[in-house]
Amino acid sequence: MSGIRVRAALLSDDTALARLDRATWSTLHAVSPPPEEHGDFFSERFGPDAYLVAEVDARPAGFIRFAPPTSLASNTHVRQIQGLAVDGWARGRGVGLELVMAALEAARGQGARRMTLRVLGHNTPARRLYEAAGFTVEGVLPGEFRLDGAYVDDVFMGRAL
Repeated sequence: MSGIRVRAALLSDDTALARLDRATWSTLHAVSPPPEEHGDFFSERFGPDAYLVAEVDARPAGFIRFAPPTSLASNTHVRQIQGLAVDGWARGRGVGLELVMAALEAARGQGARRMTLRVLGHNTPARRLYEAAGFTVEGVLPGEFRLDGAYVDDVFMGRAL
């Protein structure tokens, strides 16, 4: 879609991304509690360098976080998508796919050979998005989480870069 611009996150994005993170939080995709109302978005563990931001008409529309899944030297060739959010007004416009494709390209640029992720089994829209980007299911942990009174699978997906 034209009008989508994906760029590296900046420290100055903190407030806008924190707002977006709170607005998009849901047990459809999150296993942790909702973000704090006035908390910072970036942390010591995940600073701006771990994120890409999508803008539509210069307005933040979404973000993706990807990072090495572990600190092990034997795992440095892998990156893992560890968060993806698209604001409600921007959904259905291709923002999510643009973010995923940009993360794949950035991971290649970092020397990675593989990208992985975990997605909740009941999150059909996200699973379709990742499949459209070439990810396949590599494993399932049945009933790994209990969310809103229901047991939910943890689905592992991956793809070569």
